Amino acid sequence: MRYRRMERLGWDVSEIGFGAWGIGGGWGTRDDATALDALRRALDVGVTFVDTALGYGEGHSEQLIGQVTRERDRPPLVATKVPPRNRTWPAAPGTPLADAFPRAHVLECAARSAANLGVETIDLLQYHVWDDAWAAEPEWVETVQELKESGRIRGFGLSLNDHQPENGLAALETGLVDSVQVIYNIFDQTPAERLLPTCRRLGIGVIVRVALDEGGLTGAIRADTEFEPDDWRASYFAGDRRRQVEERVDALGFLLHDGVETLAEAALRYVLSHDAVTTVIPGMRSPARVDANVAVSDGRGLPPEDLERLKEHAWPRNFYEPDPVA
Repeated sequence: MRYRRMERLGWDVSEIGFGAWGIGGGWGTRDDATALDALRRALDVGVTFVDTALGYGEGHSEQLIGQVTRERDRPPLVATKVPPRNRTWPAAPGTPLADAFPRAHVLECAARSAANLGVETIDLLQYHVWDDAWAAEPEWVETVQELKESGRIRGFGLSLNDHQPENGLAALETGLVDSVQVIYNIFDQTPAERLLPTCRRLGIGVIVRVALDEGGLTGAIRADTEFEPDDWRASYFAGDRRRQVEERVDALGFLLHDGVETLAEAALRYVLSHDAVTTVIPGMRSPARVDANVAVSDGRGLPPEDLERLKEHAWPRNFYEPDPVA
């Protein structure tokens, strides 16, 4: 495993982190025993960063992580997230800060997360959505300062709205944000335009989520793929979206050369090819998936010619909108 610096916090974190949404539920049949095995395997092979949220299974993901980390003499760094009070993902334009992250709500959620994790101090607390219209409002500033000064959190971050990487740039300039979490992958390359250079300039850590496009960039989503009734991807890949994904993924076969054997591997190498990225957090619900993802951490990004060619394969769309651009 290789490690990268989260500069503002002085942490060296594994460049492959453990994304823990899936172990909380919502991705089909939940198997806690296998999830615990996967998390233990990840820590055994050098993963030092785990990302979860209070909203993942209403604290279930946090509780599983707390169970495993208490077993360890050297527990990983754990990042969690405060859900918006109005439970609206992503934050709708014009939403008042008071509807999403009022002080009392943030403090209560931080306390619940700490209890679930079995810790007194949370390593990294993130707001689970964001709207840059809030950046100049004093309440979130004072709340973050209070959490840090009281020792309830070590670091603070923002999880940016899906496919809105620039809806956070103003907040990053305040000096209060230690990390930013963003969707960045072969299809959504827009963070590289302004967000990633800004984070590099300010020393802000970059946590990349959805590097595999919720499974689309593994090659496993085909036009005829069916999901379990309780798998949220049934709505994410609704309508004609599975066919669109299949066609675009099939055009990426040129990435499989020089030892790159799977599209998932190529997709992770794409993300890690950018030096502003601190860690990428794919979901890993089995030890086998852990081993496959961790194997990518060998210092080999994609070659420059592949990175250049991939610019032609960007796919501007938002699966949370009813009519994504085909």
